[in-house]
Amino acid sequence: MNYIKSIFILSALIFIGCNQGENTTSRETEAHADNEIIHVTKAQFDSANMEVGRLTDKPFAQTVKTTGIIDVPPQSKAVISAFSGGYVKNTPLLIGDKVSKGQRLVTLENPEFITMQQSYLETAEQLSYLKSEYERQKTMLEENITSQKSFLKAESDYKTAMARTTSLKKNLQMLNINPDAVLAGNIVSQVSIFNPIAGYVTGVFVNTGSYVSPSDKIMEIINTDHIHLELKVFEKDLIHIKKDQEVLFKVPEASQEYYKGDVHLVGTSIDPNSRVALVHGHIDHDNDAHFSTGMFVEAEIVTGASTALALPEEAVIELEGVYFVLLLESENDEEYEFHPLEVKVKQTYNGFTSFETQLPLDGTYLTKGGFVLMQVEGAGGHSH
Repeated sequence: MNYIKSIFILSALIFIGCNQGENTTSRETEAHADNEIIHVTKAQFDSANMEVGRLTDKPFAQTVKTTGIIDVPPQSKAVISAFSGGYVKNTPLLIGDKVSKGQRLVTLENPEFITMQQSYLETAEQLSYLKSEYERQKTMLEENITSQKSFLKAESDYKTAMARTTSLKKNLQMLNINPDAVLAGNIVSQVSIFNPIAGYVTGVFVNTGSYVSPSDKIMEIINTDHIHLELKVFEKDLIHIKKDQEVLFKVPEASQEYYKGDVHLVGTSIDPNSRVALVHGHIDHDNDAHFSTGMFVEAEIVTGASTALALPEEAVIELEGVYFVLLLESENDEEYEFHPLEVKVKQTYNGFTSFETQLPLDGTYLTKGGFVLMQVEGAGGHSH
């Protein structure tokens, strides 16, 4: 506790330094530490809006701690690729761009596109002749003018050409080439790929001029309207998880702030290696944070409630990973005397903190304004 004593001595000096600008001779603005007793004047207590209070029974959540990621449903994610290889002629989009459904994403160019259209045009024209021949042979067979063999050959040629024409037509449609335009003589060397879902561009894997094959990823689109939590729950905890239970989660790499959600689906299978199951959670729409898919989250699923003696969360001060509260030792007309008690925090919920440390039940504690001491310590820490 010696380091705490030195911290509060430094805090007292800074308090005095701040107040000397107003009145360098006033003893009312003195705050000092003596034998680990913190003396705070009435004036300082009021100016820092400090408050005192006692331990009270507060409800605390019984939770299951877990980790997971922020994700989207499979139907909200699209990987864009080409049905046929080609050279990238134009890709105007960048990562982060918002795109609408049906918007052009990229243009490809390939001489093979011309060949495909030419084959379709030739096959379609040949089909017209073969159809006439088939119908002629059919009529002649009915009138016993031609042989069965000649009719079957005409029928086979016609159906084969019809199948090839249909196949080529489907290929052109998959490339977003209009078959009717081809029949009208409009042959193009470039094709466009259009967006299948609304969302945001999260990946661009090609450059202008590069060649892409049908197996290559060109772009990735994600719709974040249905963003959710995918949490991993251990087998021993899964029995306590139910639909609609509250979920409190944070993104530790970005913030210590907790956000709310709820359990939507509980996985029915357990991974044989890790012994965990997936729990699907919805995120409250009230959360105004901008979440991205793939973010790592730490979460607590609320499975029940209990009561415990607690102090307001602001009553707990953290210094270099150590937590303490300030116990009121005495009070007179001029000052308050506080004694710092090191504590082990058990749980914080809805603005109140419970403790593993046994605190005096009849004690009075500094419940508001302790952050001032913490800020002063932070300033003082730089001067050591």
